[in-house]
Amino acid sequence: MQPESSNPSAAPAPTPAATDKQEYLAMVLLVDDQAMVGEAVRRALATEPDIDFHYCSQPEEAVAVAQRTKPTVILQDLVMPGMDGLTLVQRYRDNPATRDIPIIVLSTKEEAATKGAAFAAGANDYLVKLPDSIELIARIRYHSRSYLNQLQRDEAYRALRQSQQQLLETNLELQRLTNSDGLTGLSNRRYFDEYLGAEWRRAQREQTQLALLMIDVDAFKAYNDTYGHVAGDDVLRRVAAVIRDNCARATDLPARFGGEEFAMVLPATSPGGVRLLAEKVRRAVQGLAIAHSGSPALNCVTVSIGGAVLVPQPDAQPSQLVQEADAGLYQAKRNGRNQVMMSTA
Repeated sequence: MQPESSNPSAAPAPTPAATDKQEYLAMVLLVDDQAMVGEAVRRALATEPDIDFHYCSQPEEAVAVAQRTKPTVILQDLVMPGMDGLTLVQRYRDNPATRDIPIIVLSTKEEAATKGAAFAAGANDYLVKLPDSIELIARIRYHSRSYLNQLQRDEAYRALRQSQQQLLETNLELQRLTNSDGLTGLSNRRYFDEYLGAEWRRAQREQTQLALLMIDVDAFKAYNDTYGHVAGDDVLRRVAAVIRDNCARATDLPARFGGEEFAMVLPATSPGGVRLLAEKVRRAVQGLAIAHSGSPALNCVTVSIGGAVLVPQPDAQPSQLVQEADAGLYQAKRNGRNQVMMSTA
């Protein structure tokens, strides 16, 4: 017997038979103030190579001993001096390190009320001491294997959840890459079409306004011819950043429509709100002060913006909104660029 509270020596090395059964090794902690009970249980388990035995005679040390020895089952006396056995059971359950360990209460009482109190406190089983060796060993093995299986299930569950989370993150990243423009990081044309279609149908059902801005970098071909395509790519990224920063709501979608043309889908936005936002974007791009000697508007990079707001009618298509905003953009270009024009259709 190895009294945990009084014998600091290490546990004896497992026998070869116990080593062969390590995956099913039961670690029993007996908490009982009577040494004769401890000895009786030790002898009952001595011939079982797959059961390791630890004994603690001091109830106030039991939780700490359980944390140290990590038993697969606790045999707990119900009546001990200095501490009520039910209180100790509750302490196991309140401790994260011991709350799931099976507890078999040992008692001299067989009354239903006593048993009920033990189970209410958190006990898993109840034996009138001293039980015969066959029953004791059977209960220990049953609860130990159930506990070990639970630990394995929990570990497998954690591994499964981790795998699922990694898969979800991978899928989200793949979806992001699929829906994103590689140069600017904005939504690409394919996702723009999907999102505009979905918002169009929602606005159609609810009969609310749906707005669209079409944004074009002025004289971008001339910029590439003068400064090179690498510098041109940097311009597109910086303009895209301005557009992204001005999408304040989660429902606003900034997208690269194609080439040097961008778009902003703005659900539930009034014509006045759309114009204010468009002017803010236009001024912010001009404020970047990117030199553009070939621009017919200013000596820096500018954008022209066309806007449109519609309440979708039952027989209308999202392409109508694109056409309206594109018409405003065309008018802004014709009027000298670096300006905002709202479609009047």
